[in-house]
Formats: sequence, structure tokens, C-alpha cells
Amino acid sequence: MLGKFEAHNYKDLAENPTGGGVEGVGLSIRWQDGPLGRGDARQEPNGAFVENRDCGGKTAYRVLYESKFKCRENSMAITKLDEALMWLNKRTVDEKTGR
Repeated sequence: MLGKFEAHNYKDLAENPTGGGVEGVGLSIRWQDGPLGRGDARQEPNGAFVENRDCGGKTAYRVLYESKFKCRENSMAITKLDEALMWLNKRTVDEKTGR
């Protein structure tokens, strides 16, 4: 069941994402604002990454799947989150290796 929530996503003048957040009952996420940088210029994160949310959701679906709520739909949700995380990790690896 999808509950009510408010999402705010911001961009700078060059249309780059600059954070935002999601608020709802039992939910409060502030997204990473800006890039972390590389090497000596690398900064600590100032918010969550979408991957964090996906991993958290996957954990919750796994708990459901390993209970009396075991069903194909929960299994497929886990599979699709695994797939999304795999593609996002590939993007990160490709960015680091220049592919």
C-alpha cells in the first residue's frame, strides 16, 4: 500500500540535482546535496543516496518474504531491487574507470 508522502527534489541553474527530500508517516529522508568529489577533494555525504533507500526497502521485503507473507510479488520486488542496485553499482564503477 502506498501511503501519502511529499517529495521535493531540487536542481541548480545547470539542472544538476541539489538534494531534496521525502517526508511521510514513518519516513523522513534528506537526499545527498551535490557530488562528493574525488581524491583529496572528496567530502563526507550530507544526505542519503537513493541506493540507501533501495537497500532498506529490499531488507524490509526480505523480512516479509521470510514470514507468513511469503509470495511471488515480494520475491519479485526483491529481485527488481537487486537488479536496480546492480545497474547503479555498474554506473559507479564505469564512472570510476572512465567507461
